[in-house]
Amino acid sequence: MAQLVNRRPAGGMADGAASEDIRSKGLHRNSVGLLGSAVIGLSTVAPVYCLTSTLGPTVGEVGPQMPAVFLAGFLPMLLVAFAYRELNRAVPDCGTSFTWTVKALGPRIGWMTGWGLVVATVIVLSNLAGVAAEFFYLLLGELTGSEAVVRFGESTPGHVATVLVFIAAATAISYRGMTATKWFQYSLVTLQMAVLALFVVMAFAKAGEGAPATAPAPDFSLSWLDPTAVGSFSAFTAGLSLSIFIYWGWDTSLTVNEETAGSARTPGRAAMISIVVLVCSYVLTAVAALKFSGTGTVGLGLGNPATADNVFAVLADPVLGPLGALLFLAVVASAAASLQTTFLPAARTMLAMSTYQAFPASFAAVHPRHRTPGRATVAAGAATGLFYAVMTLVSENVLIDTIYALGLMICFYYALTAFACVWYFRADLRRGVRDALTKGVLPLLGGVLLTAVFGKTLVDMWDPAYGTGSSIAGVGSVFVIGVGLLLAGGVCMLLMQRRSPAFFRGEVLHRSTPALVADD
Repeated sequence: MAQLVNRRPAGGMADGAASEDIRSKGLHRNSVGLLGSAVIGLSTVAPVYCLTSTLGPTVGEVGPQMPAVFLAGFLPMLLVAFAYRELNRAVPDCGTSFTWTVKALGPRIGWMTGWGLVVATVIVLSNLAGVAAEFFYLLLGELTGSEAVVRFGESTPGHVATVLVFIAAATAISYRGMTATKWFQYSLVTLQMAVLALFVVMAFAKAGEGAPATAPAPDFSLSWLDPTAVGSFSAFTAGLSLSIFIYWGWDTSLTVNEETAGSARTPGRAAMISIVVLVCSYVLTAVAALKFSGTGTVGLGLGNPATADNVFAVLADPVLGPLGALLFLAVVASAAASLQTTFLPAARTMLAMSTYQAFPASFAAVHPRHRTPGRATVAAGAATGLFYAVMTLVSENVLIDTIYALGLMICFYYALTAFACVWYFRADLRRGVRDALTKGVLPLLGGVLLTAVFGKTLVDMWDPAYGTGSSIAGVGSVFVIGVGLLLAGGVCMLLMQRRSPAFFRGEVLHRSTPALVADD
């Protein structure tokens, strides 16, 4: 009996490439394996950093249902991961979301998808550098016992200067390529996961010791894992937006597909491994923190607004005792490791956009010796440093609100990638149950869920009370920042359309679908 299979053109850039218009970028081929790809995904997410900055705000929104919200955030990530895996098998291109959405949905939607990814990366990079600098001085203060060191790190000039140094160092390391720091990344990821495991064990062992007398730590209940127990739908979506943020970055495993051995399959497997490790770590840490501190709004309670933005800074000594400095070190390691690997998706997306004439041609330059997108990496570093310095000097509240706006960017380009998968493989969906599920039903469900979160977050952001409570002309500053960044992308796209009409006419990267032929 004849079977329908995807037609693969002869030659091409990599195993599984589905289009003759996909171009090799000159990157270092076969420099990353399955373990390295999974480590890159975990490193970019920076689980310890994410937890210290989201445990407090998430409890503030959903209370003891924090573990449930972390599980709920895992669901759309898992569903979208199927889309990434299937698209990568067909088109293993370092442009990932940009390239795939162009081929499925057209050049303009694809361009905006690439813009959303790059902007999200710049926002995350700036915040990572800020957290790394903050914990760097906390660690020095812990080791030296000097309050002067901590005060210097808290001063605006000292803090900004340190952040710029960190960004410059991360840019230089990324410029040299991944192979130069492979074992460094392995060490940093191992350190932070080991310290996180130690924190979980010690928090369970000291359950209830950190909870304030006014709100003692509750006994574990299955309701902690029940998202329907959250007080309101608005609270649930706010918590879900934070939860989605803490998973962001696993797709970096796909971004380095052109540099990965087995580029059609290995990156997808690595992404799945990363997501599973993350959800297990997050739920265990959430339950352990609740058992130790409870949800009280004073002292060490997780609901204390004074400590919400940096929970591990206050829990380090009470939970780990004399080993408390390890938690500071883990946050620095987490932020530093992520600061380096988070350059990868931005630089490689800009490289792909430039290669396909959707971005200025200069960003297509690849360093002849390191075989990295050197100019795009430097541009990402410069944009990150400028963004952080300007935002810090304008207002601390504005800087914090950009982080709240980040969830909008993540939902935007993840959802479009999921929809691109369904449309790109639309001819495959009747081939069998597996194709219908992994290329159609699951990505579609993930895209719908993220679109719903995007829409609800957009409505909530209009309220000035969202985020830090600041507003511009009566409209919430988070809304202005989030929508403003997307509109800025639209303006840049129109300017590029005048510069590079061939790309926007679909003459460089063509819309397509895998052709089906009889296989006798």
